[in-house]
Amino acid sequence: MCLVVFGWQSHPDYHLILAANRDEYHLRPTEDAHWWQENPDMLAGRDSQASGTWLGMSKQGRAGVITNYREHEIRDPAKLSRGGLIPEFIKGRNKPHDFAQTMHGEDYAGFNLLVFDDKEMTYASNRGDHLAALQPGIYGLGNASLDTPWPKLVRSKRAFEMLLTKGDINSAAFMKLLNNRQQAKADEIEEDNLSRELAQALSAPFIVTPQYGTRCSSVILWSRDGNVEFTERRFDPSGTTSGESTFRFRCS
Repeated sequence: MCLVVFGWQSHPDYHLILAANRDEYHLRPTEDAHWWQENPDMLAGRDSQASGTWLGMSKQGRAGVITNYREHEIRDPAKLSRGGLIPEFIKGRNKPHDFAQTMHGEDYAGFNLLVFDDKEMTYASNRGDHLAALQPGIYGLGNASLDTPWPKLVRSKRAFEMLLTKGDINSAAFMKLLNNRQQAKADEIEEDNLSRELAQALSAPFIVTPQYGTRCSSVILWSRDGNVEFTERRFDPSGTTSGESTFRFRCS
């Protein structure tokens, strides 16, 4: 499970305001957000097991975020790593829509993908959704189609909208939003072949279980003057903060 809430071209001072939780098995090796040696203009964390990333952005203003699509199929080891799509887009020159239109979705397990620059954002999925150029607005993405009204996504979008209304545009406010550990009400939880206990844990925006949970929270504030603030906060299996990094740079 993952959670992304974002405002795209919806604020007079920002191209993008994005808050995201990455949920993953705690044993999966991961590198903190950093400037990649092989692509020095790209800032992203790295999945050490498959060498891709879930969220990244470059100094040229090219960026992307990806979530897995929740399904019950056993992953085919012959499939390519979904996390490779973001570095591929960032280092390329295709416009977001052109990139999404020409990628080979059948080569990957289920995913939802957002790729964007300062002018356009495209949503793509290889699980039946139509390619969409997103209009200015506030959106939510989890492990199903864009804006699927899962309770935690609905609650997180509502809280996101309240922050924008109040003018609380700062990383600390959005980190607090992402740290919401309140689980859904009993009648809202879909067990979906999961144990009741695990289904309850997964219903919270911030997930805490011994084996699987929120590994990091990320906030991107990309102002219309080109300045970017990218903050990543990391957590251990108990949900305790284990590290934090903030990067500030200007897109050319």
